[in-house]
Amino acid sequence: MQEEMGYVDCHCHLAAPEFADDLDIVVKRGKEANIKAIIVVPEFFTEFERTLDICKQYSDFLFPCLGIHPVQRDSELTERSVMPDDLKDAIPFIDSHYNKIVGIGEVGLDFTPFYTKENDSKEKQREVFRLQAALAQKYDLPLNVHSRSAGRPTIKALKECGATKVVLHAYSGNAASAMEGVQAGYYFSIPPCIVRSEQKQNIVKRIPMDNILLETDSPALGPEKQVRNEPSNITVSCEWIAKIKGISVEDVQKITTENACKLFPKLKSVLLK
Repeated sequence: MQEEMGYVDCHCHLAAPEFADDLDIVVKRGKEANIKAIIVVPEFFTEFERTLDICKQYSDFLFPCLGIHPVQRDSELTERSVMPDDLKDAIPFIDSHYNKIVGIGEVGLDFTPFYTKENDSKEKQREVFRLQAALAQKYDLPLNVHSRSAGRPTIKALKECGATKVVLHAYSGNAASAMEGVQAGYYFSIPPCIVRSEQKQNIVKRIPMDNILLETDSPALGPEKQVRNEPSNITVSCEWIAKIKGISVEDVQKITTENACKLFPKLKSVLLK
């Protein structure tokens, strides 16, 4: 691979309403920060079409995943744990568009007590997760995975599904459970909130560079709380990983981009121009 490949943001929500008014400017700033590719993930079925549309608009830069998040909305004010019925429209849509996407996501488990007061909610989340993991295997696509308050259960569920191509985004478990994912060959993407998260710093200390990717999770998980995050902040993640690992920023950029190409091989045509 060439020496200067640029960055890959492996998990970003550019179809979110927060970017509706200035997406062109956000994309421009991302390119100016030397990002070469962004993986765009939705959370809700209502974002599927826009995710595909914006990725088509910037087809040499934005690459879509499709999947249903473990927390869904009944309205702007009501959030709840996902139910199998939420896949009613999503699975047929993914089946019809699988050749346009680079992964299945954002999917996973979220056992935050507010959403999962009962074990029944957890089991329904697991069922939705299993069904989407099966889609990933059907189309030989990686999973882009959420695991809030469910680090070890998420890794356990992935192993039970036989998943091998996985990025655990902004992993919320401890370093010991992260190592279980490393042993399974999973990747961990690190957002800019590492600057204020001792947990994320400990994850980076423990896991090898061969299992690390970069992400921003824009518009969330930025360097500053309550400030909209965007892809150009990928440099913050890179710099902090370099500092923790005691290696150069250039090495972190190179290794994480090579890792991204391994997990998302469709990126190679863009990164190896």
